[in-house]
Amino acid sequence: MTRKYEEEITANLERAQASLQAAQDLMEGGYYDFVASRAYYGAFYAATALLLCEELEFGKHSGVIAFIHRAFIKTGKLDKRYGRDLNWLFELRGIGDYGATIHVSRQDAEKAIKAAEQFLRAAEGLILFP
Repeated sequence: MTRKYEEEITANLERAQASLQAAQDLMEGGYYDFVASRAYYGAFYAATALLLCEELEFGKHSGVIAFIHRAFIKTGKLDKRYGRDLNWLFELRGIGDYGATIHVSRQDAEKAIKAAEQFLRAAEGLILFP
């Protein structure tokens, strides 16, 4: 990894952690739709940090997710479950943010936090600053 993106990588990891803390806080209030969104963003910021390690930037969420699969899941740097979790978190976020009559359940909200936390830990394990 180059030092070129070190500050941005650190900022994204901090945002990931803050998003997960917000998800926990929202969980306590019973705001499961919003938990799903914050959990997804926790994983998304971690994914963005990973891609910045490769000096890659994307403007769309779909680009980030697709390249995580290409550069980290298919190569075995990350276990396949993290790819499935990232896809699921993205779908769940869509329900939480846009599902007018469909809502995220407590169980899915709890699962989302756990999946996002695990994704963040796995990403952190791959990010080594020189």
